[in-house]
Amino acid sequence: ITREWLYWYDESGNRLLTPEERVKQAETEVTQAQQEAREAQQQAQEAQQQAQEAQQRAERLAQRLRNLGIEPDSLT
Repeated sequence: ITREWLYWYDESGNRLLTPEERVKQAETEVTQAQQEAREAQQQAQEAQQQAQEAQQRAERLAQRLRNLGIEPDSLT
């Protein structure tokens, strides 16, 4: 089956998208936005994990100082 198409062009000669092409483009943009959101969420989770690990390390080091008779809060 062959179809004849009539396309619209703007004053600069750029072809305007058909409604179907606009829908497909919008779906692609939504998919990309969802992927970016998932990546941002994963990065946030990784940052939170790193912060928790740093806090735990600081607590362990503070406890080691206390075991040596040094109060960590008095060092500042």
